[in-house]
Amino acid sequence: MTDTGAAAVRHYERALEDLLFFREEVSGQAGAVLKASPRCALGHVLRAYLGLLGTEEKDAAQAAEAFTAFRREVPLEGLSVREQMHVQAAACWLGGDLHRAGRLLGDLVVAHPHDVLALAVGHQIDFFTGNAVLLRDRIGGALAAWDREDPHYGLLQGMYAFGLEECGHYALAEQVGLEAVEANARDVWGIHAVVHAYEMQGRHEDGIGYLDARTGAWSAGNYLRVHNWWHYALYLLETERTDEVLAVYDAALHHEHSPGAAMELLDAAALLWRLYLAGTDTGGRWPALAEAWARRGDGPHYAFNDVHAVMAYVGAARTGDAERLIGEREVWLREAGAGPSNVAMTAEIGLPVCRALVAYGQRRYADVVELLLPLRYRFQEFGGSHAQRDALQKTLVEAALRAGQYDLGRALLSERISLRSRCPSNQRAWARLTARQRPGGG
Repeated sequence: MTDTGAAAVRHYERALEDLLFFREEVSGQAGAVLKASPRCALGHVLRAYLGLLGTEEKDAAQAAEAFTAFRREVPLEGLSVREQMHVQAAACWLGGDLHRAGRLLGDLVVAHPHDVLALAVGHQIDFFTGNAVLLRDRIGGALAAWDREDPHYGLLQGMYAFGLEECGHYALAEQVGLEAVEANARDVWGIHAVVHAYEMQGRHEDGIGYLDARTGAWSAGNYLRVHNWWHYALYLLETERTDEVLAVYDAALHHEHSPGAAMELLDAAALLWRLYLAGTDTGGRWPALAEAWARRGDGPHYAFNDVHAVMAYVGAARTGDAERLIGEREVWLREAGAGPSNVAMTAEIGLPVCRALVAYGQRRYADVVELLLPLRYRFQEFGGSHAQRDALQKTLVEAALRAGQYDLGRALLSERISLRSRCPSNQRAWARLTARQRPGGG
């Protein structure tokens, strides 16, 4: 670590530990690195990554400004090759090219498979770009170089488990995830991986039991707590405990003291949207959530966030706001050029999905089907997990049924039931389809 004293190294190691456990103290430790050694390249890189990992446009802009100042002061040529690769990866991501940043970190890990920062940040980039194979193989490719007795090995297993789950290896994902959490009880990403494996198999009661058994480990004091509460609410929703779903929403997902972070607001929108599709009365929660999105005033930073903002606007009957966001993104696309990863994400997936959500709110169900059906095998291209993107698959199914496109509805539901036969919402939709296809069923 060039130009880095012993005190800065100690803070850097603590920051890495906090990053792997999603602890809120990571920012303070990153700042302490630079206070101790202001020219520490990896300290500046870490601060840049932290400004990007929350998908917050303003944080990313501040990180870019600070990183530009660092680049002016510290010549790239004076750094080690490894540090240079991190600097280049951070610069690419700050410039909007997530895919190139991920490739650079992948090259770095091939040469340095113990670089925890490259592994952890690359893993999150794979999540933001929806690349399931890399979520699995970026970590899997490094594991053989690690000693199982290494204190960080279990944390890598937690990452690997999530990649396995996103690639459909549910039994292995569960096994590896359980091992990860056994090694580190507060590995919230490992817990998250197990929770995903249960979700994708329709094992909702198992998921509730697993989370209940370790509530103290995941439910507070970390950046993933709201998202794991969201998973808990999904399980409750599938088991038809709507009152409990709304109680979780009010206590953990969104309330008057919520900070308004994009990742938390999108979980809130994704949960309410599922209730909206089911025709459930959410008791006036939509307006407050839509207003929280409106207060952010986000520009074209990450299409996945835009889609969830539109969900909130449609749910709150603020169609004008949804259409305004769509119009602003259309203008941006005409001016942006081909550089940022978010251009393709917005043009090819984000905007068509936003238009479909508006159409659903206006009960133009055939238009929803026309917009979403060609994209249903491409939703991953704008990020997120299978569980998150399932809101869009559910929207397509519901639109097909409401549009009277019963053959399509049957095919879509058959796909879902064949994969998750124990999923109650799929069974309920199938019963509705069967009733509508009977003579006089409407």
